[in-house]
Amino acid sequence: MERGVGTPPGQGTRSNHTLVAEFKLQGFSENPRLRLPLFSCFLSLYAVALGGNAVIIAVVSCSVNLRSPMYFFLCNLATMDIVCTSSVLPKVLVGLVFEENTISFPGCMAQLFFLLWSVSSELLLLTVMAYDRYVAICHPLHYSSRMSPLLCRALVTGVWAVCALNASVHTGLMVQLSFCGPNIITHFFCEIPPLLLLSCSSTLMNSVMTVLADAFFGVVNFLLTLASYGCIIASILRIRSAVGRRRAFSTCSSHLLVVSVYYSAVFCAYISPASSYGPERSKVSGVLYTMLSPSLNPIIYSLRNREVKHALRRLVPLSRH
Repeated sequence: MERGVGTPPGQGTRSNHTLVAEFKLQGFSENPRLRLPLFSCFLSLYAVALGGNAVIIAVVSCSVNLRSPMYFFLCNLATMDIVCTSSVLPKVLVGLVFEENTISFPGCMAQLFFLLWSVSSELLLLTVMAYDRYVAICHPLHYSSRMSPLLCRALVTGVWAVCALNASVHTGLMVQLSFCGPNIITHFFCEIPPLLLLSCSSTLMNSVMTVLADAFFGVVNFLLTLASYGCIIASILRIRSAVGRRRAFSTCSSHLLVVSVYYSAVFCAYISPASSYGPERSKVSGVLYTMLSPSLNPIIYSLRNREVKHALRRLVPLSRH
């Protein structure tokens, strides 16, 4: 999902030839004293994101008790988090070590593709997971038939394929633009808004496609998720016993928390007028959804899900003590 940005004033259409061979990423701070603290912080987040999500994938794959659709979706969510954070953080860490933080044009386009692929996939998958929780709580007797293994595999395949197409379209449109200089990206990774501001050719088509992507991956998916949880909450409130309500809510509390964290970060980054785009605010929100959210997701699912904790204890015997 990306924020639409209009064509910068005074820029006309030129030949589709990229004159800029590499970009310079502005990064976070030019103060040398902040490089070590930032490096330590981001390296820790990267380690937690990689390790935590890898553990989630291993636990779900190795545990016979975690064969329900929810854990199948969770395994794919962890994979998306690894792709997202790995497309950004290694380059960020290198930039904090060395003063010059440059990225080649092909490298920038590759980073843009994998970032768009993972972010849009996560938004779409969170909607699928909300529907899964809706069926589990509101139609428990029909859960097995509605959420069959074949349907779950088809949904996940569709999510990866649709979002790969979305990323390919936006990356392909970006490649067609001309970049004549300056080449300084006011961000710590390659993102569509700052790249469009550097283009010396028309960005109208890019802007139209980003608005459409915002509408589908952001607004439509958010409304579908809200609708699912509206039905879930209404169903939980109809349960008479307090124990039954707590048990029903516990089955979706982890997903609801992940949705809240992720959408807060993404909306802060993208759902705002194009005229209000600010590099510093964009950097902060970028940290939220490329570093913090992938690090928090495995922690949330591990701490708030008894089945995951039990499976982790069985997988790692030392964790029992």
